Amino acid sequence: MNIDIQNTVNNWKLFTLTNQQNMSVSLLNYGGIITAINVPDRHNNIENVVLGFKNHADYTQNLNFLGAIIGRVAGRIQAATFAIEDQSYRLEANEEAHHLHGGAGGLHQVIWTAAPFQTEDTVGVALSHTSVDGEGGYPGTVEITVTYTLTNNNELIVDYVATSDKNTALTLTNHSYFNLSGNIGRTIHDHHVTIASDEFIELDNELIPTGNKLEVTHTPFDFRTGQLIADGIDSTFSQNIIASHGYDHYFILNPQQQEAIYVKDEVSGRVMTIKTNQPGVVMYTANNLTEGLELTEGTSKRYDGICFETQASPASLHHEGFPTVRLDAHIPYDKQTVFSFGVLLD
Repeated sequence: MNIDIQNTVNNWKLFTLTNQQNMSVSLLNYGGIITAINVPDRHNNIENVVLGFKNHADYTQNLNFLGAIIGRVAGRIQAATFAIEDQSYRLEANEEAHHLHGGAGGLHQVIWTAAPFQTEDTVGVALSHTSVDGEGGYPGTVEITVTYTLTNNNELIVDYVATSDKNTALTLTNHSYFNLSGNIGRTIHDHHVTIASDEFIELDNELIPTGNKLEVTHTPFDFRTGQLIADGIDSTFSQNIIASHGYDHYFILNPQQQEAIYVKDEVSGRVMTIKTNQPGVVMYTANNLTEGLELTEGTSKRYDGICFETQASPASLHHEGFPTVRLDAHIPYDKQTVFSFGVLLD
């Protein structure tokens, strides 16, 4: 196990965590951004499986949120407003009339206080930040710690812990774009995804939840036994078309399912399993990824990556019956998502 720490642009620090299987995870204290995850394929070729900028300075204009910690509220908040106990709060409208991913000054733009650590079989970095009362329009001073831990079992464990001194809204996630082909060898069309979910949230033309839950049965959103991402990209189903021909939807996870998400790429043989105690996940297939960005392995294009944003649902701020983003004062927020990497057996 090893931690390498380098100074990079703007006096940021780049931490590279390496385990005994030669898997490595690189992350910045700026935005808690994961810049690279290097894992072996079936032939033990170690390649990067997330999208990252070639030049770290480009993360200051990270409009696609590559690899970043997202908050205070991940996702879209309708009309950039919400209310708690009849007290209304106005947020920044940074996507048309709506609030997206904590606003332009959200947690993806923060320089976090970083504390690296190492044990016999883990290595990691704990990132901490205080978001003050009124920041971004949100109520409450919130103490946040996000911990990235790499194990010798090729697991990346992400722990989110927070407390607020006022009732507020909070749901944190990581916005990494995964591509298991390695070094963006191919788009994600042939990624085969399984999600333990019976329902997803319907979106309107502005990608705002309508308040309706839809059953996945007989739709391109039925990933319970697995399907190719291409099936949704090529679909004429209205919800895929609304999302610019792909997915940008919240799936409500079945609580009894421990391994909520399973992703495999047959060509490379790489597989990724996601476990979480979050109630759902937004799967985003980079339908609107900015093209022509200078990434580590070339220029970006649509469908270069797939995000699994484990979180509660911002729809709960305007509709009943959705996994809530409300966090009451002095009640601990404690969430975990585990990304495990392996290979298919031939």
